[in-house]
Amino acid sequence: MSQQLISRNPDLLRLQEEGYEVAVEAGHLVLSNIPYVTPGGLVARGKLVSELTLAGDRTQRPKTHVAMFAGETPCDVRGHPLARIINSSARQPLGEGLVIDHSFSSKPAVGHYADYHEKMTTYAAILANEAAAIDPEATARTRRVVANDDDLSPFVYLDTATSRAGIGEVTQKLVGERVAIIGLGGTGSYVLDQIAKTPVERIDLFDDDDFLQHNAFRSPGAAALDTLRERPKKVDYLAAIYSQMHRHIVPHAVRLCPSNLDLLGSASFVFLCLDAGEAKAAIIAELERRDLPFIDVGMGLHLVDGALVGQLRVTTSTPGMREQVRTKGRIPLEGAGLDDLYARNIQVADLNMANAAFAVIRWKRLRGFYADLEDEHFSLFTLDGNHLLNEDRRGEAA
Repeated sequence: MSQQLISRNPDLLRLQEEGYEVAVEAGHLVLSNIPYVTPGGLVARGKLVSELTLAGDRTQRPKTHVAMFAGETPCDVRGHPLARIINSSARQPLGEGLVIDHSFSSKPAVGHYADYHEKMTTYAAILANEAAAIDPEATARTRRVVANDDDLSPFVYLDTATSRAGIGEVTQKLVGERVAIIGLGGTGSYVLDQIAKTPVERIDLFDDDDFLQHNAFRSPGAAALDTLRERPKKVDYLAAIYSQMHRHIVPHAVRLCPSNLDLLGSASFVFLCLDAGEAKAAIIAELERRDLPFIDVGMGLHLVDGALVGQLRVTTSTPGMREQVRTKGRIPLEGAGLDDLYARNIQVADLNMANAAFAVIRWKRLRGFYADLEDEHFSLFTLDGNHLLNEDRRGEAA
């Protein structure tokens, strides 16, 4: 609950984003690890505490300029108590194990603090400035990694990148999505890398192959030698890594086929990152039957005169735009065409990454995260000419 409250209030969130250790304890706002000078002239760490005035789950203007402190008597660099802010000193429990030792008073000229960011940073600076005169490295902005105590969040720790960029509202458009990634080879693993950094509710991984040495050279990160010797399943290896960041990543070490398509469960969007063939055709038929949107990727590379040339493909199929898949052959289903080259196994990690990025960007445009001016359902990137072709827009004649 503490983190949910912080995330919903700009003044509290700003404190966290600036690197302060922020928490709500016993109904009070607490900044931990505030450096100060002890009577013995040493730098120590204490807690700065304030009442917290709320209207529901929204902070109001602080009702008092008084703050509290847990620790020894804070002093200046000479070891003299900070009489200019110390109002009283008496140990006082506030509940739930929170205890304070001192009361501070530093009233701003206007008579009140505008918000809790102004109030807490004012007091923190008074204490920390004295400590910094002794130890220049002493700072209240510890930038400690913050775990996520919101059980409803898909993240293990806080997504401070989104809050720092101020794009929380647009990111909410991805909340609740249940994504399935079928095929965790080079491109599929990079799709996972990007999806795991979004607030989707759940990510299901489907692939029955082992993670082998060649896979390490076309997947994100760096696999350990001992890991490769263990020959883990791709889905298990990748799920273990990304579950450190994103909750509800579910590995399925199976090859999807007509007999087990029920494993798709309640997926709301699917990325197809597997070779052409009967299995892909059956999966597509099932996705269409379920009226599910999906994106299929393909790569075709070959060696010409000592250099690689080729194309990257992204095909989108949505309930309102299906026919192009078959009438225009946008997804090879029998090992012919563009994906036949893919079957020759010429892959390069940067192109796997690019193909995945094109696919994830397209998904985000479908969901309104990015503006979508083209509404293309087929795109083809040609490597040697650095050319991107967009076709199959909704409403165009077939």
